Amino acid sequence: MSVVTLDHLRRPRVIIPVAIAIIALVALAVVFGGADASDAAASISAKVRSGEFRVVVTTTGELRARKAVQIQGPPNMQAAQVYQTRISSLVPEGTVVKSGDLVAELDRSAVAGKHQEISLALQKAEAQYTQAELDSALSLATAREEIRTLELGLEEKRIARDQSKYEAPSIRRQADIEHEKAERAFAQAKANYITKKQQSIAKMREVSSELERQRNQLGIIQSVMNGFTIRAPAPGMVIYDKEWNGRKKVVGSQVSAWDPTVATLPDLTQMESVTYVNEIDVRKIAVGQTAEIALDADPSKRLAGTVEAVANVGEQRPNADAKVFEVKITITTVDTTLRPGMTTANQILTASLPNKLSVPLEAVANEDSVTFVFRREGGSVVKKEVETGTMNENEIVVVRGLEAGDEVLLTPPANRAELAFERLPATKPATAPVARTP
Repeated sequence: MSVVTLDHLRRPRVIIPVAIAIIALVALAVVFGGADASDAAASISAKVRSGEFRVVVTTTGELRARKAVQIQGPPNMQAAQVYQTRISSLVPEGTVVKSGDLVAELDRSAVAGKHQEISLALQKAEAQYTQAELDSALSLATAREEIRTLELGLEEKRIARDQSKYEAPSIRRQADIEHEKAERAFAQAKANYITKKQQSIAKMREVSSELERQRNQLGIIQSVMNGFTIRAPAPGMVIYDKEWNGRKKVVGSQVSAWDPTVATLPDLTQMESVTYVNEIDVRKIAVGQTAEIALDADPSKRLAGTVEAVANVGEQRPNADAKVFEVKITITTVDTTLRPGMTTANQILTASLPNKLSVPLEAVANEDSVTFVFRREGGSVVKKEVETGTMNENEIVVVRGLEAGDEVLLTPPANRAELAFERLPATKPATAPVARTP
């Protein structure tokens, strides 16, 4: 049988206050812990940095050779009235070829029908030329025979006239008339012969011109057909050309008379990055500015570059709403591993300002056209007006209002409406010199 003592009866009275005290301490810890966390979040800050301030425009571009030999189809397609055809075969992109190696074949179906048509026209022109030759020879031979006959008739009339001088006057007159008719007929026949000869010459020129035209046309067609087998004009690496929409020309792509280029052989020792800058940033970019180029294929590699050209006119790129301007950056670092078409990340240095104070963009606020920051002074925070200058993607220059090493908040404090506001002293305007009268 257990015995209940006085200590057992007093234990609940001791445990209950202790438990209450522990719960109170936990609650206070939670409350003050939350307040500390809130204060910590509100006290995210950064110090005013002093030193060089760089303004950089970052863009994405694509490598391209500055110089390249074009691999083209026949340049006289338009003269052959063949305005468009397709690529039927093409060596893989990146193939290293020697001069004269086969690169591509174009579809001959369009030009084959034209070749047949011109061949028939040439046969017709040759037949017409032969017919004209025969007609001219026959016509002139007949005319010459007629002249010879009239000449003999004239001789007979002359003899008859000479013999009639002993006849009666009427008979002599009749002989003179016949002789004169024969002379006139003979003269007319000779004139007609000259005209027929000129007509024959003109006719032969006409058919000869048509024959020559059809022969030239057939020669052009044959030249175009031969040009449909495209060979490398020089040694190098084959890089596919692009269509108007930016897609590369591949098997099945169209090749037109106005753009017969199928591929190129780039000079890999002279490369450039072609990029497009929006109309807001393009005014910061000028020829001669330095740039740093990184490759998506090898982010660890950094290449030096210089802005070579900035387009004066904007353009609308596919799948883009805003106008952009083409910028060409010449790569000054020689690297034989570079290949056309590689994607680049370009950082163009548009300005470098020495000995400037700067703060993160998040630290600067604006209210009623007044620019200010929240500066920490010991355990308190002051709302401080500042004068700002040039900015880049992350920071902004502070011209007046802060000193190097000052600490500014990156997020507004909870009691920002109660903080004191320190305004900048007004700058004195420059006084103009007083004009003195002599």
